This record gives sequence, structure tokens and C-alpha cells, in this order.
Amino acid sequence: MAFSTSTHSFFNFKLSSKTAPPLHQPKKKPVTLLLNPRFAPPLLSSCNQCFRANSVTFSNPSTPRHGFSVGSQPDYSSGDDDAQSFIPEATQQEEFSWKSVILPSWNFSFVFPALGGLLFGYDIGATSGATLSLQSPELSGTAWFNLSAIQLGLVVSGSLYGALFGSLLVYPIADFLGRRRELITAAVLYLLGALITATAPGLSVLLVGRVLYGLGIGMAMHGAPLYIAETCPSQIRGTLISLKELFIVLGILLGYFVGSFEINAVGGWRYMYGISASVALLMGIGMWVLPPSPRWLLLRAAQGKGPVQEYKEKAIVALSKLRGRPPGDKVSERQIEETYVSLKSSYADQEAEGSLLEVFQGTSLKAFIIGGGLVLFQQITGQPSVLYYAGPILQTAGFSAASDATRVSVVIGLFKFLMTGVAVLKVDDLGRRPLLIVGVSGLALSLFLLSAYYKFLGGFPLIAVASLLLYVGCYQISFGPISWLMVSEIFPLRTRGKGISLAVLTNFASNAIVTFAFSPLKEALGADNLFILFGAIALLSLIFVVLIVPETKGLTLEEIESKLSK
Repeated sequence: MAFSTSTHSFFNFKLSSKTAPPLHQPKKKPVTLLLNPRFAPPLLSSCNQCFRANSVTFSNPSTPRHGFSVGSQPDYSSGDDDAQSFIPEATQQEEFSWKSVILPSWNFSFVFPALGGLLFGYDIGATSGATLSLQSPELSGTAWFNLSAIQLGLVVSGSLYGALFGSLLVYPIADFLGRRRELITAAVLYLLGALITATAPGLSVLLVGRVLYGLGIGMAMHGAPLYIAETCPSQIRGTLISLKELFIVLGILLGYFVGSFEINAVGGWRYMYGISASVALLMGIGMWVLPPSPRWLLLRAAQGKGPVQEYKEKAIVALSKLRGRPPGDKVSERQIEETYVSLKSSYADQEAEGSLLEVFQGTSLKAFIIGGGLVLFQQITGQPSVLYYAGPILQTAGFSAASDATRVSVVIGLFKFLMTGVAVLKVDDLGRRPLLIVGVSGLALSLFLLSAYYKFLGGFPLIAVASLLLYVGCYQISFGPISWLMVSEIFPLRTRGKGISLAVLTNFASNAIVTFAFSPLKEALGADNLFILFGAIALLSLIFVVLIVPETKGLTLEEIESKLSK
């Protein structure tokens, strides 16, 4: 049975007319839940006037008035009638402090999950230098440096295939593990993979380490966006999840830098891979300290997966920590209780837990088409292949740094990092669709310009350089961060774990296909026609974005679910 929030959601929401058309028409005068500053924690008081979000209006006065939703905006409220404000269509946002979201005094509630993305990016960057070091007779420090093309391909893609298997593995167990334990497991796999790879006495052990590290990638790329999406305010959800993409690019850049420093050291590839172990250890310790997602805890309680009161108490403690309030405070206790009642009611006429195939039904199928389509186009528009030509293109333009592959990689990595920062700053202001439309249009234009360069504009190398930078920049403000952002917010709660797992699997599978098919296509078509093919795919992806992808800026996860169900 498809899960539809028109009948099954935390709350039946009515959006402010200033943000979106109403999702539900109330029959009675709506009751608007506003933030009461009497219950705002001290950490939030300093930014009371800095951020404002949409009020949440209950379509049924009998609905509990003090609901809690992590990632949604009805947060703190008073139970006193004289403290309630009954202003239909009002607009007011949860008061929060960036410090309480990112750097509370006792933890780094966003940074530790995002380290999973940094470690993924680091592997991409470090591998480019490690393969050069590993094959060098003078610098590899091994007797088995003379690798065949197949062996080298296995070293490079070992983490990718591990990530594919990790995506398959997490599909049936993600909701059992929970977001926090999944990320702890990913950190352990990262740590083991890095240590085994760095100390490998032979190729077979090295490949085992690469696959283990890849398993960590698969789990981290699934768990990190889930945890962040379910524990942050909706008005900055886009920014925080996009910051995970920024961490991926930062990891790539860090890998390039380490590779450039260690490229002349004997056994330098061991240092390149081994350094990631310290970051993995930090991630594991940090996730151990962080609380589980309160939304996941209440979902497990509603599904009858354990003692209800125990799950409620854990959710109260988790919410208090995430919002910077004293442990087990009365406000959190009341919010958790009322949210559980609402959530339990939404599951009253359904099975306790969705089936493996429910992702392909109703609202979940719509979400998978949107999310899966975005991560598919993210790969098949040629991102790995275009960067393959970065060195030759810069070299033809007379850039001396192009003679050194590791330094060229650093230049490209810096530009990717800069443009991802632009997306992070603007995604919650401009919205997802505008950035996607502008960015994908730029991708298509840059690909056709690159084709023209290889066909008849060879005498104008600056056109090639500009096209390359245009491609990288447009990718980083569109498919790069926004694909993962929308995947994390588009699926209904009931199938969110399984849906994101399938989207991650689609991403890594398409990545593997593009990587495998690039050389045969290049040989068969030539660079000029290959870029035309990628440009045509980019135009197809632009049509997909315009016709299929909805805008989710400013909406809570439940409001997005309700929007899709219609």
C-alpha cells in the first residue's frame, strides 16, 4: 500500500500563502502554532531576530498543538492559552542559532556526519596520486609495482565496487540500524579499509582494503544525508546537506594536496591512503557522542520495534541535545509525547513496516523517479570523462602547471570547492530548481563548446579552458550538491531509508558504467563526438528537471511528502 501523507503524516499541514499554495483546506478556523520565546533555550536567544520560518497551521483543532518534528519548524510552544497566537496565514520561523546547529559547546552535530562525505572525496583525490606512486619502480617501495591494466583498474575502482555492495547491503538493514549506528559502522569500515590498504604486503590484501573502504563509502553516503535531514531546521536543510557536498569536494582537494606532497616519497601511496584513518577515527568517536535521530526513534516506537516508553525517553534526550536544552526538559517531553501520538495515528491502518517493494509504489515511486533520475543524470552527463581532459586542455592553453598532473588536479579541485561554496550559500535562498536549471543549461553549453574545440576551434585554446571551467562550475552549483540534497528530502519517512539506499546504488552503478564505457566510447566516437553525446544527455536532463523535479525550498519533510502525494 502506498504511503500518502494526505492521510498518513505527522501532521496535516497548511502552508502560509507567502510560501506555497495550501496543501489542505481546513473546514474550521485554523490554529497557528507560533514560537513562544519563554521556552526558547539560551543558545537560541541570540539569533531570535536573525531567522524566521513559516508557521505551521493545523487543519484540525483537535490535533495536538505542541508537536515536534526534527527538520520541521513547529518547535517550542507554550501550553498556556494566553500565550497562544491565533493568527491565520501568519508567517514565523523557528528561532535557532547557527552555533547551536553546527558547533554546540559539547559536540559538532553537523560536522561528524559530513566527515563521511569528506572521506569519500579524499579517496577520489588520493587515488589519483597513489596510482602514480604505486606503479613507480623507484617510489612504490614494493616488488609488485608492475601492475597490469586490469590490476590497476581493480585498485582504482575497488572502493567504487565496495560502495556498490555497501548500497545493496544497507537496503534491507538501514531502518534496523538507524542513522547514527549506520554512520558509526561506516567509520569503522573506513578505518579498517584505510589501515589495511596502507599496510598491505601484497596486491590481494590491498584490494581487500579498498573494498572495505568502499563499503564505508556506501554506508556513509546513505546515512549522512539521512541524519542531517532529520535533525536540522527546514529553513537551513538545503544549506547543511549541501555542505556535505562541500565536504566531498574538500576531501578531493585534500587528497590532491596530500598526493602532491607525498608523490616523491618512497612508498608515498601508503601515506596517501593511511592518512584517512585518523579522520575515520574522529568521525567514529563523534558519531558515538551524537544522539540518534529523534524521528527515527519515534518511528521505531510507532512500528512496535521495542518498548514504547524506552524509545520515547531516548527521543526526549536526543531532542534536548540537538536543540541545546537541558536533558529531559518538560518542553521536549511534551513535544515527543504529542508527536508520538500523531505518528502512531498515521500508522493505525497500515502494516508496521513497509515492504521491500514499497519504494516502487505511489508517492515513494514518484520520489524515486525524481531522486534516482537526478543521481543518474549526475553521472551520465560526463563528469568523470570531462575531467579526464583537464590536463591536455590546460596544457594546450600554455599553463605550465599542466605538465604536473597532481598540481593540475589541485587547480581544478580549488575551483570545484569555490563553486560548491556558491551553491551552499544560495540553495536555500534561490531554491533547488533555479540552480538546477541554470547549472544544467551551462553544462550543455560547455559540452557543445568542448566538442567545437576538438572539431574546428583548436586554434583557440582559451575557449577550451573557459568551457572546462564552465562545466566544472555549473556541475558544482547543480547536480553536484543538489542531487544528494533532494534525494535526502524527497522520500516519505516510511520508505526513506530504502529509497535513499536505491538512489545511492543508482549513483554508484551509473558511475561504474560511465567509467567502464568511457575508453571504448572515446575510441569509437572520438573526443569531439563524445562531447556531443554528453551534451545531448545534458539537454535531456534539463527537460527532466523542468518537467519532473519539484521545488522543495522552505518546506518541511512532511510538507514535501504531502506535495508529492497529490
